[in-house]
Amino acid sequence: MVTLQLEARGIRDPRVLAAMREVPRHQFVSEEQVELAYEDCALPIGEGQTISQPYVVAWMLEALALRAGDRALEVGAGSGYAAAILSRLVRAVFAIERDPALVREARRRLALVGAANVELAAGDGSLGWPEHAPFAAILVSAAAARVPPALLEQLAPRGRLVLPLRGPQRDQTLLRIERRADGGLDTSDLGPVQFVPLV
Repeated sequence: MVTLQLEARGIRDPRVLAAMREVPRHQFVSEEQVELAYEDCALPIGEGQTISQPYVVAWMLEALALRAGDRALEVGAGSGYAAAILSRLVRAVFAIERDPALVREARRRLALVGAANVELAAGDGSLGWPEHAPFAAILVSAAAARVPPALLEQLAPRGRLVLPLRGPQRDQTLLRIERRADGGLDTSDLGPVQFVPLV
């Protein structure tokens, strides 16, 4: 998976590649999907949600320019796969998922892979997690119609936010937003993506 789908398509961050090698993706899909776990595609995880394709997860994590001492927030944790990879890359991960059934299952899966530095909660991810803010990195794993203001407020100076943004024609683009030291924001369009909606 890492060689053919990530390195071959331009993912270069050695820490991201190592984390993607270490975390077993088959632990985050249903038994019916295990044979497809390492294919380059999104897979259903129940409750109308999906686990993103490996390349997209790696692309988003690379765009976050993660550092070992960072505290990261993930919005839309789903089965916990991206949070598990984040757990190998940063000091602490705070993950939010709106569906309580997925949260229970994600906690079990995260424990299986030893992701002890992940705290997971059920809730409205568009509100962030103010009790643990600010965050050096925020990953949004569902497409928003606009950038949630609360997430921008919780972004630390020099922090990075990566999220899919839904356009008026239902097209989606991946944005990277960085907060400058002076408090301003720099936004980059990284290219087209396809995610389930942020609810």
